[in-house]
Amino acid sequence: MTVSENHQRPIRVLIVDDSALVRKALAEILNREPDIEVVGTAPDAYIARDKILQLRPDVLTLDLEMPRMDGITFLRKLMRYHPLPVIVVSSHGAASSKLAIQALAEGAVEVLAKPAGPFSIGDLQHQLAEKVRAAAWAARHGKLGAVRPRPVPTLPSQPPTVSAGPALLIAIGASTGGPGAVEFILRSLPKETPGIVIVQHIPPGFSASFAERLNEVCPQQVREAREGDVVAPGTVLIAPGDFHMTVHKAGGSYRVSLNQGPRVCYQRPSVDVLFESVARAAGPAAAGVILTGMGSDGAEGMLAMKRAGAYNLAQDESTCVVFGMPKEAIRRGAVDKVLPLDKIPAELLRWTQQRAALQPGSCSPASERSS
Repeated sequence: MTVSENHQRPIRVLIVDDSALVRKALAEILNREPDIEVVGTAPDAYIARDKILQLRPDVLTLDLEMPRMDGITFLRKLMRYHPLPVIVVSSHGAASSKLAIQALAEGAVEVLAKPAGPFSIGDLQHQLAEKVRAAAWAARHGKLGAVRPRPVPTLPSQPPTVSAGPALLIAIGASTGGPGAVEFILRSLPKETPGIVIVQHIPPGFSASFAERLNEVCPQQVREAREGDVVAPGTVLIAPGDFHMTVHKAGGSYRVSLNQGPRVCYQRPSVDVLFESVARAAGPAAAGVILTGMGSDGAEGMLAMKRAGAYNLAQDESTCVVFGMPKEAIRRGAVDKVLPLDKIPAELLRWTQQRAALQPGSCSPASERSS
């Protein structure tokens, strides 16, 4: 599913980047789309400011490393005085990746990797157009404020006890607006929760910075996943950009594997790939959470989890930046409960405590039930 509506006029985009080549490449990509129009370009923040007032764009693409005024400073001023949906298009370097993750915290809707050659431009074509549509949709429906992490609620202070039976596992999938939602959930949970695996649609190079940001502000140990990592209690593993992540049972615990198989729903990493592996490995010992995002990635995987006995939650429409992925999972009958974002952590905690209270061996992972 794509984010689309009957528009009376195309989505108006302003491209802000100090590189003439990048401005030209992004404009060519977007102008191929019948429902998108690049109304202007700007090489720096000061020219962008004037063109915003003159051209009244619906969406901005923004470079973060620009002369005269850096992109983060411009983004802060923009969100304070003239809020618009912003898609950050940034280079892959470590410093740039950290700035891009900071931009998400400052209110940017999405982050994409700047094209570095003909292959990357072709790879960017579908993603950029869809993210522009999602950003415009979010703005039209008053969802820009949902991008930023909300205040963390106070949950019961008693930490859950991890069951001595089959290891518990929480799997989370997200796309547009997901970084803030993921941060909110992790910060709201105690450190002693079961192991958590997460697919956030994010470009290569940015996932490590995303994990570092979460590790700084969340009680759990958060890191970008590596091949063979154990999904241990109190640990959160983030799928690397451009790699699918799967989970398999290894003795009394779980380990992750990474691969660069074909894209699923145009995505790598894919939520479907993760969720389907969790269904096989953990069955009823797993909980799935599908958060804000465009498209349908995760819906089929969550249905597989549901059929294997997992407990599944979906973020509700009122708190999603884009109600695409949760809507598709709900439509397929894959979701046990639909909740606003601020209710999801407490429900995960309740599920964990309920599962931990079960006697060891009362439920076996799907992978251990002979077919």
